Amino acid sequence: MSSSSSSALETEIFQYIDLHQSDFIKDLKEWVAVESDSVQPVLRKEVMRMMALAASKLEALGATVNSVNLGSHQLPDGQHLPLPPVILGELGKDPQNPTVCFYGHVDVQPARREDGWKTDPYTLTEIDGNLYGRGSTDNKGPVLAWINAVETFRALKLAIPVNFKFIIEGMEEAGSLGLEKLLEEEKQCFFSDVDFIVISDNLWLSKKKPALTYGTRGNACFFVEVEGGDKDLHSGTFGGIIHEPLMDLVALLDSLVDPTGHIQIPGIYDSVAALTEEERKLYESIEYDIEEHKNNSGVKKFLYSSKEEILLHLWCYPSLSIHGIEGAFHEPGIKTVIPAKVIGKFSIRQVPYMDLSVVKQQVEEHLKNVFSKRNSPNKLKVSMPLGAKPWVADVNDPLYKAARRAIKTVFGEDPDFIRDGSTIPIARLFQSITQKRVIMFPIGAADAGEHSQNEKISRHNYIEGTKVFAAFFLEISKLRGQLHETSSPETNN
Repeated sequence: MSSSSSSALETEIFQYIDLHQSDFIKDLKEWVAVESDSVQPVLRKEVMRMMALAASKLEALGATVNSVNLGSHQLPDGQHLPLPPVILGELGKDPQNPTVCFYGHVDVQPARREDGWKTDPYTLTEIDGNLYGRGSTDNKGPVLAWINAVETFRALKLAIPVNFKFIIEGMEEAGSLGLEKLLEEEKQCFFSDVDFIVISDNLWLSKKKPALTYGTRGNACFFVEVEGGDKDLHSGTFGGIIHEPLMDLVALLDSLVDPTGHIQIPGIYDSVAALTEEERKLYESIEYDIEEHKNNSGVKKFLYSSKEEILLHLWCYPSLSIHGIEGAFHEPGIKTVIPAKVIGKFSIRQVPYMDLSVVKQQVEEHLKNVFSKRNSPNKLKVSMPLGAKPWVADVNDPLYKAARRAIKTVFGEDPDFIRDGSTIPIARLFQSITQKRVIMFPIGAADAGEHSQNEKISRHNYIEGTKVFAAFFLEISKLRGQLHETSSPETNN
């Protein structure tokens, strides 16, 4: 395809998307209206309804859809609850075309108007060009933008330049229950002819400049439990004569990080990958407004003052955060009780090449050492209930170059190449199981507020995001042989 014919085709596609943006927003409004909160068992029927809506949307494209039953899972109270099916969709089987698989999820985080939303979280509301609603950017908006792009080719009766596969789930916000087993079962079947996988489930670093994500941190979540007697005690009767579990716990938590944010667990930095000169150069052009980030977060001061230092500590270095204490009195007012058992909760965001088992051992040894010096008779228990590994891709992969060209076509500028300080286990999971290359292709801006009150996607990002996916289809159709010339993805990062 010549550059002139390609340009004419893009113009035709982009004009159609502009003319039909009201229809695309109407679809998003319908999806946002479904309270598909996978965290709360009482709303499981709504998640099921959302999965049926997504399946119908794919079928309307002409895709063949298989809704795979994952069975059920047991709740803490012993009740068994059905898991929503995972949608496996296929459109196009031309052996001459690359096959791209898009992953998305249509479940959402909990949201209530009284939590601080300015609008009803389940009524998509446009204010000043922003589309407010739970799931608008995480992840219903990006899923629909991808579908809208495919729909545009169908509506214009254009030859679809790639084969599409879709995998859409409804339990991502609750840990993607059952998905890993399904991927293992399908890696030699559904994924056998897939060339690569696209995930659009994160955000740009900037409010205006597009980005491509090539890495995420892992996460190791810890519980540290200190138990004294078999019941709570009165502080007037026992205060001052016993080793209080909460005091032990506070000392343990205080030992984890110093005031500069440096983790004080011995050996924790030993395996951290060194920053390459090539990657360091990427930081120079990254658009990142420190003051804007402060304002968005509501804090007055960061631990570091330069862009490079902040991004290094978000992306390339581990961090430790303390999240809460279970068992301690937290209601309004005063209750002069000494709790018998308390559980501190913290997590470590780890980076390549940190090993989860080694991190767990380092944490246990450190806490036991600190605890032993307190000469406390209380019982200490340390556990790691959840661990997810980091993920890093190659920015020189042809897929990233294709995505970069698509972004330049639509937005008129090169994207930032960024990592994400959070953990998105799905990227690592897909890559390690299917052995396919993974690209993270966000369309949401930095101020989208995913998981927060007043979540939104701007009309601009939603519509231009649809265009950039369509342009991406055209770019990857040009790759063909390059997809197979590049070596398999590196998963040991």
